Amino acid sequence: MGEETGDARPAARDGAPAERALRPAARDPLLLRPVRGGNGFEEALEQILQVVRLGLVPAGRRLPPERELAARLGVSRATLREVLRVLHAEGLVCSRRGRYGGTFVLPRPYAAQEAAGRAELRRRVEGVDLADVLDFREVLEVGAARLCARGQRAEGRDGRLRAALEATADAPLPEYRRQDTLLHLTIAELSGSPTLAARYAEVRATVNELLDCIPLLVRGLEHAQRQHEALVAALLAGDERAAGETMREHCAGTAALLRGFLA
Repeated sequence: MGEETGDARPAARDGAPAERALRPAARDPLLLRPVRGGNGFEEALEQILQVVRLGLVPAGRRLPPERELAARLGVSRATLREVLRVLHAEGLVCSRRGRYGGTFVLPRPYAAQEAAGRAELRRRVEGVDLADVLDFREVLEVGAARLCARGQRAEGRDGRLRAALEATADAPLPEYRRQDTLLHLTIAELSGSPTLAARYAEVRATVNELLDCIPLLVRGLEHAQRQHEALVAALLAGDERAAGETMREHCAGTAALLRGFLA
């Protein structure tokens, strides 16, 4: 994305730019707050999607400069630029160069296509309590990871974990979610609890229905893969605490993306 230069405009007496990029309401720190945990990209994307889709920055108006957004979100400029690239690819913003350039919110011109997309989304999420599904998924995933790390090593367990991880690393983009699902199902099965594994399969089917409604983001997948590697390392080491916390953080990243695109 092009570097915003809008903050180079003449400053008002209080040192702020003469033309503010955001309405006063969007200055509320509750709307843009420092991200938590290790999911900076996902949580920053969730927040900026919310700002754009709520209309807090109207179509045709400029988002704050990169340095201001990065500071308010507590992320690096590189991470922020990845977030802005996603918004650009989704047709939500555009970049303009020059003295009064920056990142501007675009109008939504394709009303018919958008309406059809929203109808499909409504069909998929009808009757689904997103918060409840995500909370239940986290409870099952964290529990499965802790049990898998704690339990007696079943014959072939380590090999299955390594093979499932390797399959996600080698998967082409269209295959990634299937291999990701298989890795998580393997962990649930290796927890030693058939009931937990069965319930996880049910909730994962619902989560996959929702994931199919949002784009595959290369930056997000790279981050998820690093978490997978740390998770499997903790499982192989029998580190119950590390396995549980890594899985919790991993689930939080997916939840942030789903809330950003679907909520």
